Amino acid sequence: MSDKLPKVSIAVVGVVIAQIGGFIWWTAQQASTISNLEDTVNVLTVENNATDRTNLIRDVQRNTDHLQEIIDILSEFYEDMGGMASHMMEIIKLQSRIAILEKTVEFTRSDGM
Repeated sequence: MSDKLPKVSIAVVGVVIAQIGGFIWWTAQQASTISNLEDTVNVLTVENNATDRTNLIRDVQRNTDHLQEIIDILSEFYEDMGGMASHMMEIIKLQSRIAILEKTVEFTRSDGM
């Protein structure tokens, strides 16, 4: 019965074992590389989140300052407009008084006084 089994040389068995060993070593190297990359991604993600949070806080503060400046400008503008409106009312009152005086002078001249 032993005549029917194929004869395999020790060299072929050695080559196959070496290839399997090489594949196992290569797979272990790939797993190590993937693990290192995952660690790097985690570190970068944490740093990126901290940077994003810092930038967000800075941007919110800057926008708050800008909004306060806009509010201050608008309040000054409305105060100026309020002052301008009162000045305009005074000018209108003066114009109506002048118009009344002109009509009075015109009437008195035409009346003969």
